Amino acid sequence: MAEKQDIINALKTVYDPEIPVNIWDMGLVYDIAISEKEIVITMTFTSPTCPMMEELLAQVRDAAAGVSGGTPVRVELVWDPPWNLSRMSDAARLELDLTEQGW
Repeated sequence: MAEKQDIINALKTVYDPEIPVNIWDMGLVYDIAISEKEIVITMTFTSPTCPMMEELLAQVRDAAAGVSGGTPVRVELVWDPPWNLSRMSDAARLELDLTEQGW
């Protein structure tokens, strides 16, 4: 069975093509639930009009499937709670030059 940290490491390889930060550090992933039946990744996007949404969802599914050990992966897209800058990691804020004074 996959370990949560393995899934996180895999998700850190998925980047929004418009932002030089991975989806994990952006705070787009809300939850990772691992059971014997499936792995469920609950995530959001910064905007519901993201033109790359379908491609990124597929990349998330593929990245997690690569370390799932054969366990099926399902990605749930949610909009509540809405994403905001406070969900970003310190590393992501630094990469995007978003210091506390700037956001």
